[in-house]
Amino acid sequence: MEVSENLSDKAKHDLILLDAAKKGSQSAYAELMERYRDSIYFMMFKMVKNTDDADDLTIEAFGKAFSRLEQYSPNFAFSTWLFKIASNNCIDFIRKKRIKVTSMDSGYTTDDGEIIHFDARTDVHNPEEAIIHAQKVKMMRNLVTKLKPRYRELVELRYFDELSYEEISEALNLPLGTVKAQLFRARDFLANMIENTKESI
Repeated sequence: MEVSENLSDKAKHDLILLDAAKKGSQSAYAELMERYRDSIYFMMFKMVKNTDDADDLTIEAFGKAFSRLEQYSPNFAFSTWLFKIASNNCIDFIRKKRIKVTSMDSGYTTDDGEIIHFDARTDVHNPEEAIIHAQKVKMMRNLVTKLKPRYRELVELRYFDELSYEEISEALNLPLGTVKAQLFRARDFLANMIENTKESI
């Protein structure tokens, strides 16, 4: 990957890590997460005002970015691209959950000084939307039953019983990191199922 001279030293180091990550280096993925996890989490929390949702969205942002590395262009900083993926994913989440968001007009300033503006204005459910929402929930529950037992239990505890990661960790006697990692895998499986059945959504 050719490194642009217009990039900062930090951005150039990111490109070196990205090259290594594309070749399968787990340590490169880990270092990229370490460099931006706190910043992404802070931006997610600013948008949704909920620690668990911000944690979920942070993991999802990295998952989406890492699965699309071939789409990244080194003409601009990796952090700019990552923050854009994270903010777009979060806006989708906000719209789906109909979260009322305030004080977002100022946007968020990334580590490289770029301001990312949010546009997540939402409306309350009208009767038709409420019916569609109920149908989607029913479909989601049906899809969850098709997951492997260990994933199904985690998803049900997290999203249907609305337990925190810590509560799930304690209930299942699993390390917190394992709970988060397996939930990430479960969401990935569900996303693939949804993609295959979206004609009925």
